Amino acid sequence: MVPLHRHQLARLSTSGWAAVLGRPWDEQARECLAHWASHQLPLVVTRQPADSAASKQIALGLPAPMRWGKRRIALQVPHAAVLGLDEFPRFADVHDLLPPPAQGAIRELLGRLHECHATARVFGSYGWRAISGLDHVHAASDLDLSVTVEGAAHADAVARALASFELPLLRLDGELLFNDGSAVAWREWSEW
Repeated sequence: MVPLHRHQLARLSTSGWAAVLGRPWDEQARECLAHWASHQLPLVVTRQPADSAASKQIALGLPAPMRWGKRRIALQVPHAAVLGLDEFPRFADVHDLLPPPAQGAIRELLGRLHECHATARVFGSYGWRAISGLDHVHAASDLDLSVTVEGAAHADAVARALASFELPLLRLDGELLFNDGSAVAWREWSEW
């Protein structure tokens, strides 16, 4: 199996979903998981326990939409249950899901990221809304971006581009992802 990283999406096989649904869940969790399974929606890779390689299990999560109380459902599945891995949608592909008053600032940010040769992906509430079409976004939702960077100088340029985003109605959050698998919140990188 390819190396896993946070915010990676995992699609389960039919038998993988059957095994998950066969576990003893409460009614709310079962309903949410059944919806995810029937619509073949992905789960998200979370921090892996130290013994995950030896146990041949992958830690995954499901951040439920408001319909299910924004509940966080944690589960582990065998590697064999994962049909494939994917990534959250690119920011450029889903920016139209953001509030109309934010569109001008969003276009400017996309332009600055393009100038930095950086591709951002949207995770969090807006990313899940793009994937599921469900009510993940609420009035206080942040715009969460992950941006892969090629080293310290590139991280500096991307952090400056992200810091240029000023819009009171939408807080920008997220992280810089380095090629070695490490990640840091872009605001922390800027302060450092």
